[in-house]
Amino acid sequence: MIFQYARYICTLLIFCCSSIVFSQDSFIRGKLLDVQTGEPIVFATIRVKDRAKGVISNQDGSFRIPTRFKELGDMLVISSMGYQKKEIPITGLSPEYINIIRLAPGILDLSEAVVTAQKKRKLSARRIVRKAIANIKRNYPLNTFSTIGYYRDYQLKQGNYVNLNEAVLEVFDQGFSRIDSATTKVRIYDYKRNTDFEQDTLADDPYDYKRLLKIVDNAYLDSYGGNEFSILRVHDAVRNYKVGSYSFVDQLDTDLLKNHSFSRDNDTYLNGEALYTIKFRKRHPHYSAFGILYISYGDFAVHKMEYTLYDDRKRLPDRKLNKHQGRGQLIFEITTEYQRHDYGKMFLNYISFENSFILWEPPKFKVENSTIGLMKSPSGGIGGFRLELTFNRHPNTDEARDVGNYLVRYKGKRLKIKTAGLVKNEKKVFLLPDMTQKERKEILEGIFEAMKKKINLNNLFSIEIEPIFDLEGKNRLHEWKKRDYDQFREYFVQQVKPSTKLPNDGKFMDKNKPIFEGQAMVRPEDFEEYWMNTPLK
Repeated sequence: MIFQYARYICTLLIFCCSSIVFSQDSFIRGKLLDVQTGEPIVFATIRVKDRAKGVISNQDGSFRIPTRFKELGDMLVISSMGYQKKEIPITGLSPEYINIIRLAPGILDLSEAVVTAQKKRKLSARRIVRKAIANIKRNYPLNTFSTIGYYRDYQLKQGNYVNLNEAVLEVFDQGFSRIDSATTKVRIYDYKRNTDFEQDTLADDPYDYKRLLKIVDNAYLDSYGGNEFSILRVHDAVRNYKVGSYSFVDQLDTDLLKNHSFSRDNDTYLNGEALYTIKFRKRHPHYSAFGILYISYGDFAVHKMEYTLYDDRKRLPDRKLNKHQGRGQLIFEITTEYQRHDYGKMFLNYISFENSFILWEPPKFKVENSTIGLMKSPSGGIGGFRLELTFNRHPNTDEARDVGNYLVRYKGKRLKIKTAGLVKNEKKVFLLPDMTQKERKEILEGIFEAMKKKINLNNLFSIEIEPIFDLEGKNRLHEWKKRDYDQFREYFVQQVKPSTKLPNDGKFMDKNKPIFEGQAMVRPEDFEEYWMNTPLK
């Protein structure tokens, strides 16, 4: 004589010195800081001199280099936009500590550049951007090349890395004259789910726009067959300048100038090359977007592009401001950097794509089942009944005993509850209706008739429960909790091969499958030359 309710009705709410670390013999660790402010220097390039291999610093300025380069007596060359380039002997770095390296802001010496670029400096911001777009075919490779680099995707939860997935990939790009998504092939050298960091299975699930359990609010993020790297690649607006990339850049060669206003800021430099700094923005009734382009004086090559989009309908809590001094919540932020190589062309250095998403966490406190318990009369027959609710956790005692927290109906008519009690040593509450003898008899006959005809008892009874708390007072009944996350996908180039042939063995990544689920790996003979720049814990 047990029935389970199909649904329950309730309210849904809806540093100055080095720091000691545990050392690993295989890597030397470092952290880059601004010499004036002490702030981490993010996405700086750390190369092994004369070996064309290296890494990009993490969000906290950290990086790691295999100790074999120390044994070989190599030098590190460190560069970042707006900072003086620095060379450091690896032999001077400790394998036991986090080596703190401080970079000084660069002084822009335009003594030679000004002479040759006086006329260029008079160009308007919009004209500089137009020239940069027109020169993409000249400044970027049109023939097949490859980059080998470190890929990762992860979420940040309260500032900590969650669900960190890492890979070493070789990307075979058939040139900027070809459509990237249709022609680029990827070979996986290695991949792993890093279990040293927290694993959150809910946050790791695919986006779910059908049930709205995991979504990018007010935006739609296609899964591209579930492959996170494909999502990242399509957000390189420079590489995909002839196809749609992201709002409001859209198709860069036709829409960037049309959709934004532009202004010039103070010029800067990278590796001794003078760069225009162009800021641009987009105002929309519901959104605001901010971007920066760093464009070469000489050939108008785009060295770096930053773009941030906010939802102005959703405000940051506690009157907080975003980094552009507004109150809108982040939808996505993309940073792409290209570097000039000895052969003159610009090749990808890194791309970082961040988007926020909402995750609805299922209730931790809920009713597992409900039953009807038939009660014996003094004479041994059926004397009445009671409703019994079984929870998955012990309910708060006072709230569970409050009859005002329950609304019971029989065939749509409200039943007054006389007593609500707890079953000893069980996570169960029983409800005794306050009825006349005639009402009791009528309801019992209805129960027996329904059982005889195999009618679902949910057609007779409904129960609404106020959102009481569990015994610990932490979880409200049937409450779905909204959690905000930041999702990151990043690819950092360790080596560029400017002239290469596309392998014909067909051993490439399946773009219709996630990178970290049963993909084939192909490790070259020099596989040990590449490594994962895993963040510090």
